Amino acid sequence: MPEIDNFFSEVRTLLDDKLEELVPSSETEPVRLYEAIRWSLFGEGKRFRPALIFAVGREFGADDEILSRSAAAVEMIHTYSLIHDDLPAMDDDDLRRGRATAHKKFDEATAILAGDALQAMAFEAIATDARLADSVRLTLLSELAVAAGQMVAGQQLDLEAEGKKLDVRQIERIHRGKTGALIRFAIRAGGLIVGVSEKELSVLTSFGERLGLLFQITDDILDLTATSEELGKTAGKDLSSKKATYPELLGLDESRRLAKSVENEALAGLAELDSDFPLLTEVCRYVYRRNN
Repeated sequence: MPEIDNFFSEVRTLLDDKLEELVPSSETEPVRLYEAIRWSLFGEGKRFRPALIFAVGREFGADDEILSRSAAAVEMIHTYSLIHDDLPAMDDDDLRRGRATAHKKFDEATAILAGDALQAMAFEAIATDARLADSVRLTLLSELAVAAGQMVAGQQLDLEAEGKKLDVRQIERIHRGKTGALIRFAIRAGGLIVGVSEKELSVLTSFGERLGLLFQITDDILDLTATSEELGKTAGKDLSSKKATYPELLGLDESRRLAKSVENEALAGLAELDSDFPLLTEVCRYVYRRNN
């Protein structure tokens, strides 16, 4: 998939340039805080969620610059969630994005504050985006706040589910929040910035929901089948933590079949619109086939 790989590489460059612009340097006081923020932000992350904003925007002919601050905001929220998710009180992990987690590299208090700061900076990035109309900024801020809250609620449900036997509906409820909310927001954000029609936004929203579910199913599968080096995080962590996952409930083969079914549903939903969406189609196929 060289074309989609090129897209993600291009997005990473665009996004990192914008993050460099928005995030204070590591020489800024308090130095330790900004060192921890930058350590966590500029690791070898996939930049998947911000890439969705660029993908939707490009499908509708938007200029990358008008998308870049919102994309940076999504990455800041996602990174804050990872910092906190890795803490000893949460998933207690030592590896993230191919290197030490923030609390291992620095300390727990600094990691917590780095996450707190990133969350605030995300909303600032959108609120001060002069390229967006006030009404668009307000809608994006409102929807991002809701998505972030849903993500946190999903994390709580995920913690409460450890060691318990759940059904598919209960697992999906967890991951609609923990993983799906921010992915759904990113898809909608691209559409909101461009000013798509109500019908187009509805189709994009449904696509985002299926894509978020697909991402989580493949994530659960990779936790069992990929190495820590491939993932950039600790492989087998879900199993050792007794997480409620699709493979734990359904087995690997059935989880793979479910992933294929969800991919088909997502692509069928896109086909409801008259226009073709080749980039979003390839993004969806990438999620199904990804190996990290």
